[in-house]
Amino acid sequence: MTSSPSPARTELTTDRLVLRPWTPAEATAVQGGDRSARWADDFPAEGDRVIAGLLDANPAWLGEHGHRLIVERDSGLVVGSIGLFWPPSEGAVEIGYGIVPSRRGRGYASEAARALAAFALTAPEVHTVVATVESSNPASARVLKNAGFELEATENDTVRYRITQADHNPR
Repeated sequence: MTSSPSPARTELTTDRLVLRPWTPAEATAVQGGDRSARWADDFPAEGDRVIAGLLDANPAWLGEHGHRLIVERDSGLVVGSIGLFWPPSEGAVEIGYGIVPSRRGRGYASEAARALAAFALTAPEVHTVVATVESSNPASARVLKNAGFELEATENDTVRYRITQADHNPR
């Protein structure tokens, strides 16, 4: 990965998690198959490797509204990743997430998605956060529903969810 000026490093903290931006060094380590004592034993998952490989080509993903590592506050270990596919298109930005198998079923993905979506909706150019899941993945659909997303559309084998500023801040 190439080095670039330091992006804004906004961390988001929830009851049980810290969502912090990836560093270029972490992305390089994931791509190289290195291990860190600060990672859960089963981190990185395949999706984390894919994102790490794309960060260099998408520098906005390392910015304030980009991709983040999900850190379990109690252990201090990285247990997954979550991110916004920045920049927005027509006021919408897509969110993606993954939690390592050893930490699934604890509500971490919903907690992280709720926090990152709320943060995204504070950006002046964003009014909607969307997510697309495969119909064959009901667990991911539950994550989104638990995070406050609503069903927007079903097409072929995918389901699209959304949360808007109006959903997040009802009048």
